[in-house]
Amino acid sequence: MAMLSFEERYRVKGGTLVGGELFDFWVGPFYVGFFGVTTILFSLVGTALLVWGAAIGPTWNLWQINIAPPDLSYGLAFAPMNEGGLWQVVTVCAVGAFVSWALRQAEIARKLGMGLHIPVAFSFAVGAYVTLVVVRPVLLGAWGHGFPYGILSHLDWVSNVGYQYLHFHYNPAHMIAVSFFFTTTLALSLHGSLILSVTNPKEGERVKTSEHENTFFRDTLGYSIGAMGIHRLGLFLALSAGFFSAVCIVISGPFWTRGWPEWWSWWLNLPIWSQ
Repeated sequence: MAMLSFEERYRVKGGTLVGGELFDFWVGPFYVGFFGVTTILFSLVGTALLVWGAAIGPTWNLWQINIAPPDLSYGLAFAPMNEGGLWQVVTVCAVGAFVSWALRQAEIARKLGMGLHIPVAFSFAVGAYVTLVVVRPVLLGAWGHGFPYGILSHLDWVSNVGYQYLHFHYNPAHMIAVSFFFTTTLALSLHGSLILSVTNPKEGERVKTSEHENTFFRDTLGYSIGAMGIHRLGLFLALSAGFFSAVCIVISGPFWTRGWPEWWSWWLNLPIWSQ
């Protein structure tokens, strides 16, 4: 009930980015807004096109359905629907839905008087997707460099790109991205387990306080980053993982065309090894 009374206070007009009062409405507990409408439209059209693509394909096997990008010979031109044009339209719908969702998040944050941390963070994930299906293909000069929409076909694409540059894990940006992913998991698992340990005590015991949290990590690690600090660190680690994952693929092809192990030849050519 407390949440319901709070909703009554924040369900006021204003905070919208586009549409003004015309789209400033809720459906049940969900705020819609102009970008909620565009999210729904893009999602429905994109999903319908994926189903249509599956219908004209050779199989209904969920693992084998594949919506492939145009052949490299089409370059950056529009392709016929059955030769990659479907992939192009689905990509437009996907980008439209993701961007609309981020802008809807921004409107909700404005209504609540919050910072824009959530839509900004979500935008990093959107940016990684756009890098794969828009930025990198444009830099390489053909939409065919985008990844296909399908489960096994997508995994095949990842494997093929990795072998194209020999050992992709030698990509320095890939190394940084993976390190951030692992560190994010470590930091948030430590944080989550700590919160549960103090707020879920044994029966008959009192809920512990932040002093217990800080003391535990001071005794364990020698330092406690604090309640605000762990969330800032978690956000930084997560965004860095998404950012460098986009960097690692966008530099593969447009800026480096050989095998990634060869990139490390600079290390072997350092003067210190010849002395």
